[in-house]
Amino acid sequence: MWNKFKLILRMIKIEHTVFALPFAFMGAFLAAHGWPSKRQVFWILVAMVGIRSAAMAFNRLVDAEIDAANQRTRNREIPRGTLKKKEVWLFVLLASAVFITAAHELNRICFILSPVALAVTFLYSFTKRFTWLSHLFLGGAIGLAPVGGWLAVSGSFHPIAFILGAAVLFWIAGFDIVYACQDYEFDRSFVLKSIPQRWGIGMALRISELCHLIAFGLLAAVGVMARLGPAYYLGLLLILAFLVAQHLIVSPEDLSRVNLSFFTMNGVISVVIFVATLFSL
Repeated sequence: MWNKFKLILRMIKIEHTVFALPFAFMGAFLAAHGWPSKRQVFWILVAMVGIRSAAMAFNRLVDAEIDAANQRTRNREIPRGTLKKKEVWLFVLLASAVFITAAHELNRICFILSPVALAVTFLYSFTKRFTWLSHLFLGGAIGLAPVGGWLAVSGSFHPIAFILGAAVLFWIAGFDIVYACQDYEFDRSFVLKSIPQRWGIGMALRISELCHLIAFGLLAAVGVMARLGPAYYLGLLLILAFLVAQHLIVSPEDLSRVNLSFFTMNGVISVVIFVATLFSL
């Protein structure tokens, strides 16, 4: 059982929770204008791990046949047979239950909206079959993180939370477009929709740059609206440097460093913006 659990954690890439988790806490800390309670911090952490794990495992189930056909992904756990679908389904149910339980422990509105959050994150897995805007759907699903963090602390909605969620939407969409460039030929042959498949790799990289420019502008707007101090804007400058760097190391002729752009730099970006917000507060 322990070996199966380790396989599941590897399948869902549990370490990639770092992309959304800092933004969930950023929403929570902005709502509290300082430190939320220890109880809130704990249940936000549990909720984020739960919903992200459920969504990723569900995505692997939905894409199992596609992954098996793609040379880049055919060695994933389900296509390779090291995990059975019924085992992954059980994990999806357990992770979803963990998320709903955490939402219940936070407040009533989080609990009421928890099935909606799950539905949105599950919907993304189907979008590449019918729209090249799938990257924006993914961004929107992860963009719920700061909105949920704010809601968990305040119990109400606020424009700052939605602007921060929109920033995450365009940030995630931007680097997901770059990541999808790796599957350009496969998506064309398998009739899967993506921005690279629809517009070509060169144009896709330009669209990615536009998404990241919009994300940067929205993050700046959050700083103004929340009246954050110099530490926040110093963090924004560091983020701008990372965004520029990740676009410089990827080109239509050379996609070999996509993983450096996708995993390392974007993981750093999410941590930097949270730490900058924390110091500013």
